[in-house]
Amino acid sequence: MSLASPLPPPDFEITSAYPEVAWLRQAVAAGDWAGVRQYLAGLPQGSDTSQVFGTVAGTEGVERALRDLVAAAPDDVFALTLLGAREVAIGWEIRTAAPAESVTREQFATFHAHLRSAEQLLIRATALDPSYVPAWAERNTARGLGLGQNEARRRYDRLAKSHPHHFTAQTRLLQQLCPKWGGSWEAAHSFARDRMLGAPDGSLSAGLVAEAHLEHWLDLDVGEERHAYLGQPHVHAELVEAAGRSVLQPEFRRDPGWVTVAGCFAALFSLIGDTARAAAHFRALGNLASKLPWSYLGDPAEAYLRHRDAALAPASPTPAEREGAGSPSFAWRLSESCDFHGGIFYGLQTGVGYGAIRFRHRGYV
Repeated sequence: MSLASPLPPPDFEITSAYPEVAWLRQAVAAGDWAGVRQYLAGLPQGSDTSQVFGTVAGTEGVERALRDLVAAAPDDVFALTLLGAREVAIGWEIRTAAPAESVTREQFATFHAHLRSAEQLLIRATALDPSYVPAWAERNTARGLGLGQNEARRRYDRLAKSHPHHFTAQTRLLQQLCPKWGGSWEAAHSFARDRMLGAPDGSLSAGLVAEAHLEHWLDLDVGEERHAYLGQPHVHAELVEAAGRSVLQPEFRRDPGWVTVAGCFAALFSLIGDTARAAAHFRALGNLASKLPWSYLGDPAEAYLRHRDAALAPASPTPAEREGAGSPSFAWRLSESCDFHGGIFYGLQTGVGYGAIRFRHRGYV
C-alpha cells in the first residue's frame, strides 16, 4: 500500500466513538428499563450520565413507553427523569435550532408546552431526591422557557454541589451565558475559564474555553471581524493552555464529549492557521467526528475534510531534505515519525511528510 493512500472520510456515527450507545439503543427499543437502570448503576462514581439519558431522549416515539413507566411508578426519579429528558428533546425538535424570527408562533407554543411538561417532571424528581444528579442535569429548561440567567445559574450551582465537573451541564450553561440567550461574552469566557481552572488535569472542562471562543467567533460578521478575533494573541494562548490542560494531558480520558472537545480545538487551530496544533488533534480523532463544531463551518463533512486535509497535508521538502532522502538519517527520522502498534503501521505527520496507512480505531476513541 502506498504512503499516499487517501485518508478515511469522517465518521459522525456516535456508536463508532461510544460503542455502548448501540447497546443502549437496543435496550430502549426492547423496553428493557431494568437493563438501562442497571447500566446506569454500574457507571463509575462521578460519571456524566447525560449520554444515557440523551440516548433515551433521542429515541422517536419512546415517550409512550415512558409515560406508562411513570404512571406505574409516579415516585420513581429514574422514570421521571427519562420522560423529562424526552419532553425536552421533543420540544427542541419542534422548535429547531433556527433563529427566533424563523420559528412560527405554533412552533413556539408547542415547544413551550413540552418544556413545561418536562419542568414539572424534573421538579418532582429533584423534590423526591435532591441528590439525584441526572434530574438536575436534565433540568435544562430555563433557557427555552426564558427563565433568565439567575435561574439557570441557580440550577447549575445546585448540581455542581454534587458534581462540580459535570461537563454536559457546563456546556448547557455556557450556551445560556452567551449573548444570543441573554448573557454576555464576559460572562461566557469567565465561566469557561473558571471551570477549567477548577477542574483536575485531563478534564473535559477545559474544552469550554474552546467552545466559548468558537461561539464568539461565530457571532461576528463573516470575514475581517472573524479573522481579527482569532488573530488576537491572547485567544491563541488561551486555546493552547486549554488544550494542554485537557486533551493533551496524560490523564485525559475519552469520556462522552471528548470527540466534540477535540474537534473544537482542531477547528479553531485550523481557522487560526496553526496547522501543527490542529494536526495533533486530528490525529487523536482518527476519522471520528461530531456535528459540533463542524456544522458551524458549513457542511459538517466537507468542513472536516477541508480542515483535516490542510492540517495533515505533506510538507514540501527543502532542497536539503530532498538531497538526504536516501540517507540513513532520513530513514531514522521517518521511523521516528511512525508508530508500530499491534503489527499495524500508523504514519504520523512530520516535517518530512505524511504517511497514512490508517488510523487507530479501538472501541472508545
